[in-house]
Amino acid sequence: MNHFFEIVFLDDAFEFLSSLEKKHYEKVLFNIRKSQAEQNSELFKKLKDEIWEFRTLYQGLQYRLLAFWDKTSSKNTLVVSTHGFIKKRSNVPDNEIQKAKQLRTKYFENKEKQKK
Repeated sequence: MNHFFEIVFLDDAFEFLSSLEKKHYEKVLFNIRKSQAEQNSELFKKLKDEIWEFRTLYQGLQYRLLAFWDKTSSKNTLVVSTHGFIKKRSNVPDNEIQKAKQLRTKYFENKEKQKK
């Protein structure tokens, strides 16, 4: 199966996923894998300022994993998932977007340090 991108989970995203009940965790991962293979804004959608969201609605709960693109490699296009939360209202809270932006900045700073 062809993938549009590979995915990397930062610690906060991994911890969020690990905290979910097994069936919920599996549904979120199923939707992420599905979004790797097909372009579907119901599953993976741009929010703002280079921040995207993986979207899963399961048993009445709206799961969100925020992410950003890392296209610095000529071999792989990566989507880096920063963290996750359960959404309670229609808009993604600004503080969650700000957290993703801060983790994005930190990610690229660390990547630069590793090059040196």
